[in-house]
Amino acid sequence: MDLLNTLVEKGLRRELPTREEALAVLATSDDELLDVVAAAGKVRRQWFGRRVKLNYLVNLKSGLCPEDCSYCSQRLGSKAEILKYTWLKPDEASQAAAAGVAGGAKRVCLVASGRGPTDRDVERVGKTIEAIKEQNEGVEVCACLGLLSDGQAERLREAGADAYNHNLNTSEATYGDITKTHTYADRVDTVQKAHAAGLSACSGLIAGMGESDEDLVDVVYALRDLDSDSVPVNFLIPFEGTPLAKEWNLTPQRCLRILAMVRFVCPDVEVRIAGGREVHLRSMQPLALNIANSIFLGDYLTSEGQAGQADLDMIADAGFEVEGAGTTTLPAHRADALAAAVGGCGSHAAAEGSGCGSQAPAEGAGCGSHAGGGCGPCGGHAEAPAEAPAAEAAPNAARTDLVAVRRRGAGTDLAPNA
Repeated sequence: MDLLNTLVEKGLRRELPTREEALAVLATSDDELLDVVAAAGKVRRQWFGRRVKLNYLVNLKSGLCPEDCSYCSQRLGSKAEILKYTWLKPDEASQAAAAGVAGGAKRVCLVASGRGPTDRDVERVGKTIEAIKEQNEGVEVCACLGLLSDGQAERLREAGADAYNHNLNTSEATYGDITKTHTYADRVDTVQKAHAAGLSACSGLIAGMGESDEDLVDVVYALRDLDSDSVPVNFLIPFEGTPLAKEWNLTPQRCLRILAMVRFVCPDVEVRIAGGREVHLRSMQPLALNIANSIFLGDYLTSEGQAGQADLDMIADAGFEVEGAGTTTLPAHRADALAAAVGGCGSHAAAEGSGCGSQAPAEGAGCGSHAGGGCGPCGGHAEAPAEAPAAEAAPNAARTDLVAVRRRGAGTDLAPNA
């Protein structure tokens, strides 16, 4: 296809595709799907080789959020049966992080539900970051605490944070349909605050909330304009007890097209398959590794992922390798630009030859808000469903048998999934 050849050439040059080209990727047929994946794979390998970065989520505080994000099981008024607990102590969080590092994760993502942190919360998280870095040599830490006030991003960086996650989630035009308690502009402001403080900016989206192709392209172009180092792509998990519980709009093929579009628009950034990959990509997960270069290991915020060992086996079986702690994730031109922007390493622990925070940021879904989508806790392996009626179901029928609410992990007396 001339379209795909053009997109590969542009991706190798880091040239922005036109909106029409991005929309055309989403409109390709199933017959063209493998060609789309192969084309996106050429761009992925140019900038990231066959490496897969592993990220691990530690939920510092779960549930009881005052925000009304329609996709979230922790939202105000949610009736989803999720774990709820208050702040973990620094040593508890560090112990949870160690489980992920032992499984091969090079970045730990610290998440807390809520609108945004108080200054006391920032101090608390700072102590947690210090504890994690003391006990896990060379680990990167990304914070995801919600909307930031002036000065908070700087204090997180001084405490040793490498990155900050706050997702745009959807287009500006449709954001008000998803959330009423804060605005799209609030989210953009927080990403900009993190950037200005010298933190590696991580911001992504949630697909499957009923948005149009135009909405998807709009939010990905906005993420490119924000110069996010990392773009986590979440696929909505329709939790019972939330307003979007009936939104089952995704197929594995649709998910692959969305990932490919993100890769073509953001060729040299870390594209992470985040929440919902097990539910929506299903057996196509290994194919998605040809497009994305990063995943979360284990569980998400309030939903269970597949077993950590299954993730490692999947990476190896697909012919990829886990990215080592001493390897810089981002291509040299982005790593160098980030290092220059922060003016030297300061308090960041960086691998030799990698600028401070030069490794792609972490975090997956909305800042402490996307249930099961990105930022989330350490936890157990997903349990096999009691029944699997997939063979009888229509192609787009709800697969509620695949949604496993997280029952294990940080904040409980149950073991994590290391």
